[in-house]
Amino acid sequence: MERPFSDIKQRLQNNEAIVLTAQEVSRLVNKGEKLSLNDVDVVTTATRAIMSGTYAVLSFPVNSTISFRKASEVSLNGVPAHVGPCPNESLGVLDIIIFGTAHSNTKSNYGAGHLFRDMVENKNIDVTVITEKGNPFDFNIRLNDIPYARMYATRHAFKNYAAFVNCSTEPVHTIFHATTFSPGMKGATMSGCGEINPLQNDPKMENIGIGTRALINGAEGFVIGEGTRSSPEKPNLAGVADMHDMDPALMGGFKTSAGPECIASWAIAIPVTSTSILEAVIKTDQEIPMVVNDVDKRVMIGQSSYADAWKGTDTHIKFDPDSCIGCDVCVPEKDCPLKAIHRNDEKVVLDRYMCFNCGLCTVICPGGVFTARLGTIKFSKDSVEHDIPIVLRQSDRKRAEEIADKLKDMILSGDFRLTEMVGKIYP
Repeated sequence: MERPFSDIKQRLQNNEAIVLTAQEVSRLVNKGEKLSLNDVDVVTTATRAIMSGTYAVLSFPVNSTISFRKASEVSLNGVPAHVGPCPNESLGVLDIIIFGTAHSNTKSNYGAGHLFRDMVENKNIDVTVITEKGNPFDFNIRLNDIPYARMYATRHAFKNYAAFVNCSTEPVHTIFHATTFSPGMKGATMSGCGEINPLQNDPKMENIGIGTRALINGAEGFVIGEGTRSSPEKPNLAGVADMHDMDPALMGGFKTSAGPECIASWAIAIPVTSTSILEAVIKTDQEIPMVVNDVDKRVMIGQSSYADAWKGTDTHIKFDPDSCIGCDVCVPEKDCPLKAIHRNDEKVVLDRYMCFNCGLCTVICPGGVFTARLGTIKFSKDSVEHDIPIVLRQSDRKRAEEIADKLKDMILSGDFRLTEMVGKIYP
């Protein structure tokens, strides 16, 4: 059974449409309700995670008395940029590209993800330019002074991802852990928002396609096609949005033991136009597989489900500063991937605005200041059943659910308009 997008669009215009978040659908399903196409018109979905395939294109005036034809090197807060592709330096304008995986040459554990968030917060950014003749100069700039600032996604919003364990006998430094990944499968890390993930709810990309409107880091943007290394079995998206409209709380940098990575957030509204989309929408975490990989060899060793990570667990971190035992070195403060933990007059402070709810602090704090049920990964390997505690989450389900809620409100208020794709990504 199918119904056209135009019917749902008309119902939205008449304020008759039933709009539910993906988490609301799951709650109804878990209560035993049987949903049909008459019960839901639009489902809002979201994900927030480390998304390495990110870059920004910036074009802005140069504040310098030096006249030069071309820049050979440019960096922002020490993060190196690529000059071009259209040199306009003789006009007093820099065109640059910054890769989301770039690391600062001047700031420890600071990368492009941190820079992008600082820019969206309209902080002063230190720009260093070296001309083709080797003449260096510096100036400061804010996002408000940058006329063109677009963020592009080359590989975002995977249809969920994977869990990782270290099967080797040696510790591993990797982007899949904030600290050294302990050997012997003592702990697991994971990524993916499960049942609320956009591509999980439209796995055949029936309504997610080229031209689909989305919220990217809170800004209205568009899907521009499939992402790199995307396939019908493991799809991901490419997209673009204006950085001036982004919400800094939805983006940022994430420190890993292999260097800083880039956080991004997506929200997409999916019109429920077919029974195949409805079947995907009503799938719960229990029915969604989560591959378990050996982080050392990057090979699959088993399979769990997203219920292990999200069913009956805590999506946010509980904080009890009175439980602090006054360690000489506060390990959560030292190792927090977002630098969301600090001390103020010997009191431990958790910055909820920065917190990613990764859960690492709950594992490494000896005083129990930070607590949360993170779940365990259950899988079979070599005829042996394993039950490995999750020690780090690289997806923020709590904030993703909040974005899905926000998108629902925007649709109902008329502040967000659904757009039909102009082209399919996969036939």
